[in-house]
Amino acid sequence: MTTLHTSRLTLRPLTPDDLPRVLAYRNDPEVARYQGWALPATPDSVAGLVSDAPLGAPGWVQRAVMLSGGELVGDVGLNTQGPQAELGVTLARRAQGRGYAREALHTLVTHAFADLGLRRVHASIDPRNVAVAALLTRLSFRHEGTSLQSYRHRGEWTDDALYAVLASEWTA
Repeated sequence: MTTLHTSRLTLRPLTPDDLPRVLAYRNDPEVARYQGWALPATPDSVAGLVSDAPLGAPGWVQRAVMLSGGELVGDVGLNTQGPQAELGVTLARRAQGRGYAREALHTLVTHAFADLGLRRVHASIDPRNVAVAALLTRLSFRHEGTSLQSYRHRGEWTDDALYAVLASEWTA
């Protein structure tokens, strides 16, 4: 099981004990607004986030975002498919705007390139999520394009913006 550390955060596998807190923030309408999971999130749907799989295993692998004091404030995920992966981040509302998402994603992307040897990491977002678009740009992700009204999300046709960074760009 892969655990990553920063000066303020630990990214560790989610456990069954984490699930009530995960369920609470994933059902917060402000947190879930631009996220792809069905609402309401259920105990069964969040239980699927618990896994012993290492980061880099095929498919989605989630990690809890823990403050140095031990408080769970969100989760990040890596969906690895061959030499590339999609990433995602979800933070409880009270943890947003404090730089935790940037710190967690920077650590995750560095691990993806330096330790897993991936070639490309990308993120697919609703472009109305201006905060995440700005975060990805600050992390050196490039906006590669936007597909207009490409999927139904919570009863409306939604655009899909793709951001990506290559390993050669990350290390440069």
